[in-house]
Amino acid sequence: MRAELLDRFLRYVKIDTQSREDVSDRFPSTEQQKDLSGLLKEELKELGLTDAEMDEYGYVMATCPGNLSKDIPVIGFLGHVDTSPEVSGKDVKPIMHQNYQGGDIVLSGDKTQVIRVDDNPELKKCIGHDIITSDGTTLLGADNKAGIAEILTMLSYLNQHSNIKHGPLRIGFTVDEEVGLGTRYFNVKKFAADFAYTVDGGMVGEVENETFNGAVAIFDVKGINLHPGYARGKLVNSIRITADIVKALEDEPAPETTEKRVGYFHPYILKGGVERTVIKVLLRDFDMEGIDKKRERLEGIQRQIHQKYPGADINLEVKDQYRNMRPKLEEDPRVVDYAMEAVKRSGIEPHLQIVRGGTDGARLCYEGLLTPNIFTGGMNFHSKLEWIPVSAMEKAVETLVNLVRIWTERSL
Repeated sequence: MRAELLDRFLRYVKIDTQSREDVSDRFPSTEQQKDLSGLLKEELKELGLTDAEMDEYGYVMATCPGNLSKDIPVIGFLGHVDTSPEVSGKDVKPIMHQNYQGGDIVLSGDKTQVIRVDDNPELKKCIGHDIITSDGTTLLGADNKAGIAEILTMLSYLNQHSNIKHGPLRIGFTVDEEVGLGTRYFNVKKFAADFAYTVDGGMVGEVENETFNGAVAIFDVKGINLHPGYARGKLVNSIRITADIVKALEDEPAPETTEKRVGYFHPYILKGGVERTVIKVLLRDFDMEGIDKKRERLEGIQRQIHQKYPGADINLEVKDQYRNMRPKLEEDPRVVDYAMEAVKRSGIEPHLQIVRGGTDGARLCYEGLLTPNIFTGGMNFHSKLEWIPVSAMEKAVETLVNLVRIWTERSL
């Protein structure tokens, strides 16, 4: 299992599947995501999932038939093919650090990139383990190519162990998850699972049953551009106005100053010039009341800045992205309880965890498909300092197999 798991993962991360935030006229945002989707379709067929297909959007769906005569709930397993637009995913060079013996890991492609033990205390638990990183010039892509490799390796394991009884399994791979659009055209009815799991989490042993509520605020600031030599009393500089908007947020909670259940404002995209500047700000909170208060805060900033710059046109639009999945998952506790038991059967202490972000599962829960998130074993996602122990990936596969067993046992 280890050799196959590694082979899949190391091949997948070398395929550039980076999605893009700034594309609205096509889906997926990058055609290159379909390169991996198409490969996965063929590999699913090779594993005996003869109905594997990729649609026009790059979504992949397939069925692993059950081997029981009795009706068993249809369980889905989901991953996403795209990698974050924040760090390059082109020409990824995965590095295997065999038999890690402790200490900081200096990445060979860019020696300024160092995975430090002080910042990554989980490294202390990985003495003697094999660890995979990039060479430091790109992200690694374990988010979510580790999850994809783990799902396919689970299917291969079930093929080789026909004594493991199970009901029908549905497999799905999505696109554009990293830009918040992973389920935009995903057909839940066609997927036809009773329950599902995204294999898209982090630290080994974690089961995630709660996400942020997410929204994005877009300030579109329009000024007046004139030759600076003749601009007195006439020029309205949208860059300066936008700087004041950011300044107004400096004492508000931010990702770099918060943890656990504390939400934040996160300015993350800034584009423009004197005449027009657009800034996007992520709003995150575990309670909708918190999102509403953050929306009101931005509306207050908009009014305040407009009073200071009456010659500018300052528009604010706030769009909901996803909602906390916990209230939906609580409607049927089995879906989380069985995942926790599967982790425990794999010899790991299970940890119920919150996601300081979102997953495809957050949207799917509100479309009627309860979908918590299971660990992949990766760390430092969206970063050149991303790393993943091979042993954690193996435990993820074992957990998925155990989860299939548990749904069968509890359904007979």
